[in-house]
Amino acid sequence: MNPTFTIGRIAGIRISLNWSWLIIFALIVWSLDVSVFPAQNPGLSHATYLIMSVVAAFVFFLSILLHEIGHSIVARRNGMEIEGITLWLFGGVSQFKEKFSSPGSEFRIGIAGPAVSLVLGAIFVGLAVMVNFTTPVDGTLAWLGYINLLLLVFNLLPALPLDGGRVLRSALWKAKGDFAWATRIAAGIGKGFGYLMIGGGVLLFVAYRSASGIWLALIGWFLLSAAGGEVRYLEASQALEGLHVRDLMTRDPVTASADETLGQFMDSLAGRAKHSTYPVVSNGDVLGLLPFRSIAHFPRSDWDSRLVRDSMLGSDQVPVLDTEDSAEDALTELMGGEIHRGLVVHDGGLVGFISISDIGRVLNQRSAFRR
Repeated sequence: MNPTFTIGRIAGIRISLNWSWLIIFALIVWSLDVSVFPAQNPGLSHATYLIMSVVAAFVFFLSILLHEIGHSIVARRNGMEIEGITLWLFGGVSQFKEKFSSPGSEFRIGIAGPAVSLVLGAIFVGLAVMVNFTTPVDGTLAWLGYINLLLLVFNLLPALPLDGGRVLRSALWKAKGDFAWATRIAAGIGKGFGYLMIGGGVLLFVAYRSASGIWLALIGWFLLSAAGGEVRYLEASQALEGLHVRDLMTRDPVTASADETLGQFMDSLAGRAKHSTYPVVSNGDVLGLLPFRSIAHFPRSDWDSRLVRDSMLGSDQVPVLDTEDSAEDALTELMGGEIHRGLVVHDGGLVGFISISDIGRVLNQRSAFRR
């Protein structure tokens, strides 16, 4: 099952939700309903607190979405292609298909999200102070102002991969002209903040039995993991430098015909090596990929009645690469895909197939050679 599903598009940008978003949404509603709003606005009914909590949680995630759209719009203005925006357990993430072209572009893209949060926070606080609404509305607006300003402060921490870390990296990159060095410094600071948050969260929970300590430790763990991921991605990019998709792909892969049944296709594999995914073609056209799990999803009794084309992932759902694309771009595309596999097409025809494991083997070989 795909843990992320698309809910629509805004300004042409795909918006997706990860299943983990449901967890944090429910937790925010619960904490606002039983703790925050009753303490902030005493004397209201439980139904009122619940309505305030649901509205506040929904608008909060809408604020996060606007924060990420701010990044994406500025990135597009700087010539970067946007893969999409995903809302998940720890907020939102904008997915870019390309690297930052310059320190200036990274700075502008990095600061755009906090700028949106600042404007939203100021608007909500201003409305809570100036508009003579009823107490539930005032309380909801005040919390939304507070949480957006808190989001602003957190994101401006100089710790990669937070926005403040990207701003810091852009400054270091500009000063020394070395993107790799700047990434390691900013990611190192990110790891430091991660360790501090984990330690502080554990101490807070042990000393005061506060659930806030658990959340602080989880955020610290996320920051530590994400900062490490930035360094690993940098090292992978350096190891793949100079390589292209043609150097990594599997040539002449086993294909499935779109108009044959699943049963016919499985019969054709008798005595041949089995793979996890197969390109799907029809009269020379490349239509998509057929994951083996899509076949296994149906009982054998249905294989003779289901066509391959009805079980495949279309070419609009999987990465489609050219032989001349860089290995680094291929890594980015495959990591963002649902099944981490893609088609290799040149001059309109299928010439190969590539998976994240193909890139992994090359990375392991080069790492072993360096040692």
